[in-house]
Amino acid sequence: MSDFRNGYSMPATADMSVDAGLRGFMLGVYNKLALGLVVAGALAYLTGNVPAVQELLFAVRPDGRIGLTMLGMIVQFSPLVMLFGSMFFMKNPTAGGVNLLYWAVVATIGAGLGIVFLRYTGESVASTFFVTAAAFGGLSLFGYTTKKDLTAMGSFLIMGVIGLIIAMVVNMFLQSGMMALIISGLGVLIFSGLIAFDTQRLKMTYYSLGGDKAAMGVATGFGALSLFINFVNLFQFLLMFMGGSRD
Repeated sequence: MSDFRNGYSMPATADMSVDAGLRGFMLGVYNKLALGLVVAGALAYLTGNVPAVQELLFAVRPDGRIGLTMLGMIVQFSPLVMLFGSMFFMKNPTAGGVNLLYWAVVATIGAGLGIVFLRYTGESVASTFFVTAAAFGGLSLFGYTTKKDLTAMGSFLIMGVIGLIIAMVVNMFLQSGMMALIISGLGVLIFSGLIAFDTQRLKMTYYSLGGDKAAMGVATGFGALSLFINFVNLFQFLLMFMGGSRD
C-alpha cells in the first residue's frame, strides 16, 4: 500500500537535513507500526494458544497438517480483499478511513498468524521475531539515511512480489520442498529491500506534502501499513528458515 498511488510523488530534489517536522512524522509512523505489531502479536497468541479460539480458525487434518476452517479462510484472505478493495473505494482517503483500514488489516493478519504457534515452537517464534525486529531496524535506518535514490530498486522489488505470489500459488500444487526453500530465500531478500525502499519513500513523501496536516495524517496511516506488511512478511519468510517445527 503506497502513499504515492494517492497522488504523492517523489520530488526532484529534497532538503535532506533532519528537522523536527520530519522526526515527528516518522515517529508517528513507527509508533503506529509498533502498536500494530503488539496488537497483531496478542491476537496471534490468542488464536494460536487458546483452544476454544484456536478451533474456530484452525483444524488438524488426518495427515497431521494444519488446515483452516471456513472462518479461518475468511480471516486469512480478508487482508488481501481489504487492500485491493481500498484501491478502488478510497480514491480520496481521509486519515480516519486509512486508520480504520490499518487496524482492520492488523487485526485480521494478527488473528491469522496464530497458525505459526501450531507449526513452530514458541522459542523459535520469539527468537525469529527479535531477529526480524533487528533486521527491520537496520534496513529502515539505511532507507532513511541513504542518499541513493531507491525508486528503481523499489519498482523491481514490487514486480518481484508479484512473481513471488505466483510461485507460491504454483507450489501449493507442486508441494516442492526445494521450491519452497527458494521462495523463502527470495521472500527474505524482496521484503528486506522493500523495508528500505518504503522508508525512503515515506521520507520523500514528507517533503512533498509541504506541511499539509490532513495529507500527512493519511500518509502516516499508509506508511505504517506498508511497513507493517513488510515486517510480517519478512518475519514469516525468516521463520521458514529459523523456525523449529513442532513435528
